Amino acid sequence: MMNWFKKQFSLTEQGAKNLQKASLYCFLTYCINMGPVMLLLYLAKLLLENAARTTFSPWELIVPALGILLVLYLLLSKEYVCLYNATYKESANLRKNIAETLADLPIAYFSKHDLSDLSESIMSDVERIEHALSHSVPKIVAMFFFFPIMGILMCFSNWKLSLATLLPTIFSFLLIPLSRKLVVQNNQKYYHLLRENAEAFQEHIDLHQEISSFLPDREVREALYQKMDGQEKLHLKTEMGSFIVMGCSSIFAFLSVATVIFVGFPLYQNGSLSLLYFLGFIIASMKLKEIFDISKESLMEIFYIAPAVQRISEIKAAKKQEGENTVLSDFSIDFQDVSFSYNEDRAILKDVSMSVKEGELFALVGPSGCGKTTILRLLSRLYDADAGKILIGGKDLQNTATDSIFQKIAMVFQEVNLFNTTILENIRLGRADATDEEVREAARLANCLDFIEKLPEGFQTRIGENGAELSGGERQRLSIARAFLKNAPILLLDEIAANLDIDNERKIQESLSSLIRGENRTVVLISHRLKSIEKADRILVLSSGEVDAVGTHEELLERSKVYRNLIEKSRLAEEFSY
Repeated sequence: MMNWFKKQFSLTEQGAKNLQKASLYCFLTYCINMGPVMLLLYLAKLLLENAARTTFSPWELIVPALGILLVLYLLLSKEYVCLYNATYKESANLRKNIAETLADLPIAYFSKHDLSDLSESIMSDVERIEHALSHSVPKIVAMFFFFPIMGILMCFSNWKLSLATLLPTIFSFLLIPLSRKLVVQNNQKYYHLLRENAEAFQEHIDLHQEISSFLPDREVREALYQKMDGQEKLHLKTEMGSFIVMGCSSIFAFLSVATVIFVGFPLYQNGSLSLLYFLGFIIASMKLKEIFDISKESLMEIFYIAPAVQRISEIKAAKKQEGENTVLSDFSIDFQDVSFSYNEDRAILKDVSMSVKEGELFALVGPSGCGKTTILRLLSRLYDADAGKILIGGKDLQNTATDSIFQKIAMVFQEVNLFNTTILENIRLGRADATDEEVREAARLANCLDFIEKLPEGFQTRIGENGAELSGGERQRLSIARAFLKNAPILLLDEIAANLDIDNERKIQESLSSLIRGENRTVVLISHRLKSIEKADRILVLSSGEVDAVGTHEELLERSKVYRNLIEKSRLAEEFSY
């Protein structure tokens, strides 16, 4: 059963054990809940035999009732601990497990899956599973054991009344799976639509300025309202489909009491059934109906969470980036016939080969979309090549753990990602164990002190979501400060001075000069301002995903037409003015 729990609800082994214990306690609770029925029958017996007895002690009922209550309390306490405390721990562990899984996945996985969808799985899907585990699953498992045992015991008393009690309940329970397919399919569509609508709202909020500037607000609102209407209709369709089946199921469950009376009354009249047994079967059928109603709702909840379990299982089953922890000591770089595409429709890199010596400043240039940034992504193993090999110090990156690679690489890209925390903590991301003084020194080297010291709380100033309180140049300089703090032997730079004003560009170039030339660092640089890469040790020219030429600035001017065209366009862009 543990393996079934683990597979069916994406649980850890300990979580499956706790769920198994909770199901056992729930089964025992169902059994003890029949105790009051037995007491009622005993009371009925006393009343019927009242004429034959002269004395009656209330303790005959009070003592057993207190005993039942005590056992019930102990069982419910145990059940509560296993159900709620353990389930909440399991849901926390499940979220951690998903987060760890996501951390080990290649960046390509995230480019194919919506981030808000993954976030929804971690929070809402796990919450739905948590609720089902704590409120529904143990009840269903316990019922599957309790119901047959109860039926067998009843058959020993009177098989006709037992069948009259059990058959309608069994038939009503068999109706429920008929709604499963409909519920699961519509629920999958519903939650998919729900997430699409959440994305639409998020997009509307994020792009409010653009929408207000270029689109009539009424049209955008109407589009959102149509999405909401579609979601509502699908939800109603799901509920109505399950309501028809569940309504019929409930009617048949009610018939069990009527059937017992219909079958039992003639037996009582002809004297083959005592009044005590007749009342006992009526009460038992009502109790079983009560348990059935609870189980029916629990089973429907399990149907509802099926899409959530499937989504989490898909995340956990996603292929992770493999590789061994390797000590990298040589920081030369080699690309050997590397090909890559983000999708099958268009190849970005085609048989690219290049070599970068340790300590070399190596520049990549080429028209937009030729694959320059892709090379940096492959080099940092954010993606894996489709064909060919990428080596650092002779070690194949596909056989090297990403942690081993990231320890030796610092990346500064055009798109800067900052956290909604203090400047100090944002820079400290470069090296988690850095002291405040080391962070301050990195900020000084990156020319950040001039704007940090003007802020109200200096390094303790919170900078808003993704650094919203800072300018583009200030955000970029913080990312360079991270690189200074990390002090990695390989540095990757991608268009970091693009779209900046002259003053910010000058300060960033000053910061980069000291960062690039420090400590025999291997640097791979992309820049659309070709003047900034003319002094590179070597330059690789890309065209349509293929290597056009490699050499120094002077060599490329002589033998690369693509490079000469880029130089000419760069010169014209610098001379252009409004």
